[in-house]
Amino acid sequence: MAGSPPVGRTSVSAAVNPDRLWHRHLAIARIGATGRGGVNRQALTPEDAEARRQVLAWAAARGFTASVDAIGNLFVRRAGSDPAAAPVVSGSHLDTQPTGGNFDGIFGVLAALEVLDAAEEARIQTRRPLDLVIWTNEEGARFQPTTMGSAVFAGALPLAAALDTLDGRGVSVKAALAEALAAAPVPDRRPFGFPVAAYLEAHIEQGPILEATGMTIGVVTGIQGLRWYRVEVTGEEAHAGTMPLAQRRDALLAAMEMVQGLRELMADPSDTVRFTVGRFEVQPNSPNTVCGRALFTIDFRHPHPQVLARLGDRVEAVCRAHARGCAVEVAETLHSPPTAFSPVVAGLIRAAAERHSLPYADIVSGATHDAKHLAGLCPTGMIFVPCARGISHNEAERASPADLAAGTRVLADVVVELANT
Repeated sequence: MAGSPPVGRTSVSAAVNPDRLWHRHLAIARIGATGRGGVNRQALTPEDAEARRQVLAWAAARGFTASVDAIGNLFVRRAGSDPAAAPVVSGSHLDTQPTGGNFDGIFGVLAALEVLDAAEEARIQTRRPLDLVIWTNEEGARFQPTTMGSAVFAGALPLAAALDTLDGRGVSVKAALAEALAAAPVPDRRPFGFPVAAYLEAHIEQGPILEATGMTIGVVTGIQGLRWYRVEVTGEEAHAGTMPLAQRRDALLAAMEMVQGLRELMADPSDTVRFTVGRFEVQPNSPNTVCGRALFTIDFRHPHPQVLARLGDRVEAVCRAHARGCAVEVAETLHSPPTAFSPVVAGLIRAAAERHSLPYADIVSGATHDAKHLAGLCPTGMIFVPCARGISHNEAERASPADLAAGTRVLADVVVELANT
């Protein structure tokens, strides 16, 4: 590793290479490409493993070292002058939704890699090591819950429970992880929860605020709370032409009325509540049979814990009030309280944005991120950049090369500053 740079040598942010950053995004976008402008690179699939291999190849070309933990979280290190010092960690995830975009998560991984490359090219030596991390199964599309890898790392989810989780085809995380690690082998192992000096995550906003207000940088002060539910309604199948309406136990009709009742419960003139029914399944799904079973999911979010508790605790009662003679089972599958990030890290992000003359604003993340779990372990912060029309979890997801480079420069400055504390 090169020694400390002499006075006047290029700063780490000035060494950020926008062309390299953009072309790496294009390279990763080809892995799992759908042909419609997006990607399907779900967790621990062959496509996920291929993307990991590509990042590992870029890291190896610089001589950076790699290691992996028991849930598959991947770490790439640029050594510091003090090998005993806790690292500054930055990264995100490579897995996507089934019809995902090319920037959600991937930007955070490639921005962190660019920081390591820029520090190397500028011959900047930090006291602390710089670690890039790729978290396993952030999206929760194939395996639930979301942010699985960081949750296990932080001790919020037992490893055994995570490994036993099954996807829709009955494949376990344990089996899929073994295949992914065989396809993208990393011999060195890391423990869970090793000391971390600070954690930074760069990300597209996944919402419309920055673009609408003309801001380049979002200084994320925290993440709103989240509650997930699974509602199963069981009625009775019957012939569509012969069973009188008054005698039916129609699970679909009951489920629809439950959703309407929940919409009324969640009505919010300030438009702060986020209420989504993202999955709806019916059986037997036949055009001339009364529905005997309906299953739907609820994603409810709010930044204030009191509102999260008050409305979330009424979900089951509303569902039962609209059962129409059907049996109802309501299971809460995830309860994630609001998270506040480090004011110190947020201040460093603001200062870096000001040095680069970038317009910025404080913002609360509506989406959940791996940074949520790291916030309980170390000073944590996030940097947002705009995405076109706020669209994400969509093949039309877009971000500009200039905004990605700007966010990476801010990230680079903050990471190096923290790594010399």
